[in-house]
Amino acid sequence: MFSVGTIPAGANTGRSAAWTPKQAPRGSGAGAGPETPEVAARSTGPPGGALSDHGDPDEAPTGEWRVRGPAFSFAPHPSSARRAMRLRPLRSLPRVPRPSPLVPTSTQSPFCARASRSPAVPSGLSGAGPGHCAHLSQVAGPVDGGDPDPVAGFLNWCRRVGLELSPKVAVSRQGTVAGYGMVARESVQAGELLFVVPRAALLSQHTCSIGGLLERERGALQSQSGWVPLLLALLHELQAPASRWRPYFALWPELGRLEHPMFWPEEERRCLLQGTGVPEAVEKDLANIRSEYHSIVLPFMEAHPDLFSLRVRSLELYHQLVALVMAYSFQEPLEEEEDEKEPNSPVMVPAADILNHLANHNANLEYSANCLRMVATQPIPKGHEIFNTYGQMANWQLIHMYGFVEPYPDNTDDTADIQMVTVREAALQGTKTEAERLLAYERWDFLCKLEMVGEEGAFVIGREEVLTEEELITTLKVLCMPAEEFRELKDQDGGGDNKREEGSLTITNIPKLKASWRQLLRNSVLLTLQTYATDLKTDQDLLSNKEVYAQLSWREQQALQVRYGQKMILHQLLELTQVGSFPVP
Repeated sequence: MFSVGTIPAGANTGRSAAWTPKQAPRGSGAGAGPETPEVAARSTGPPGGALSDHGDPDEAPTGEWRVRGPAFSFAPHPSSARRAMRLRPLRSLPRVPRPSPLVPTSTQSPFCARASRSPAVPSGLSGAGPGHCAHLSQVAGPVDGGDPDPVAGFLNWCRRVGLELSPKVAVSRQGTVAGYGMVARESVQAGELLFVVPRAALLSQHTCSIGGLLERERGALQSQSGWVPLLLALLHELQAPASRWRPYFALWPELGRLEHPMFWPEEERRCLLQGTGVPEAVEKDLANIRSEYHSIVLPFMEAHPDLFSLRVRSLELYHQLVALVMAYSFQEPLEEEEDEKEPNSPVMVPAADILNHLANHNANLEYSANCLRMVATQPIPKGHEIFNTYGQMANWQLIHMYGFVEPYPDNTDDTADIQMVTVREAALQGTKTEAERLLAYERWDFLCKLEMVGEEGAFVIGREEVLTEEELITTLKVLCMPAEEFRELKDQDGGGDNKREEGSLTITNIPKLKASWRQLLRNSVLLTLQTYATDLKTDQDLLSNKEVYAQLSWREQQALQVRYGQKMILHQLLELTQVGSFPVP
């Protein structure tokens, strides 16, 4: 049994070997050193206090939580799928377990085509921008009768709601890569339980004080994002003087200092991130957020003036809360037999959302019927930070959804996109007669019919593998095959030999592709590189000169890391597809 507010040191969850998608953490960077930092930690339970069966530690977990963010979005970003890039309804696209760059709960914003994880900026990066701030004074104001120390107030709140922290962990600003984080006060072994969050402590459309109203009005609150009920819950609770979550809000970042590109000036965003796909994704986000706010959210708040004060009826605040949910919320995965259902709504998970992100994370969030558990996945030395993961996300996804990136070459999940229509353009440029041009369009239409390509889709290339290999192999094959062979395939309605090409399309096997395939892929890469405002050497020079790099603004540094990582992958493709001598832009 746990004592109120604390977990016995060394408690083990006895977790099952259930499905475990690799996920990505919030603020990336090296963990705290071996020295024990000064931490603002205190026991959340009274010495010798009453025992609590809250959380049922002996109950085996029934699954694991996907990382932050939603699992769907409005419109597909260039890389709207990682492993399977079928152009299906986006709400069915997965977001984190390496299926799509749109998911941990989602690697893509639900307003565009990935969701995001945490806006915190890893201070381990050179020139890191602002991290968390301690309060939301613009909306919530001071916590009545609360502790002037926000961490102390939060820990007292944890005790009241039954959120149980192990005495081996502490919430701290010191020894973390970004703002608030969680640090090991003592050495932790793999499998140890770090904290338990009762479901009653989650902040969602069901647990908020207007949950009944939101449920009754569920039909009127439906939207493409699926986030409206949670966002309305947050808008209400933030300005409600008696909200039970006010001490939790005190650890939120200052909303006016979020660093998502959606808050950058448009000209700066386009200038710094041209070619990365981020500006286009953000524009879709902003358009859909405005539409959702004016058509659904604002009318609902105006219809209930007693529940929503004038200070929360603001499009600017709504933008900020969307970014916060994108970066900090969690989404419970569906069971395998529920795959065809709509994804679960995102929820806010106190304590879990304090953890920063690292690709080589050391903790994972699991759930059961009564509670959520954060469990160590590897040994954590005393004084080191505890990291969760936000999913296998490329840097464009991290900056889009969380407002930070992992510096090159740390993000082993980074990717580069080749727009599907760019491959079509490269194929058309290779035609010499009108008949060949018409045939190229016919081939493209055939690929669309097979759902292998689409106007807004992209082929996603990782450092070691092509994440959309089936789609890219099929596209290269159809666009390059002899005309007579294509006619036969089309007559069979695509039902001919669907056998995977020998060797598959891993990065190392690209040189083994047919010469015509490599030529088309190479030409597509060259066209893609032309979409950036700078070439690889320019970015390389900036990164290699420490003095010059240090003079860049934080946004310039983050954007540079996104561009450089993508270009390195594309230039690797150029080397692997060489069939002659071609100028490199």
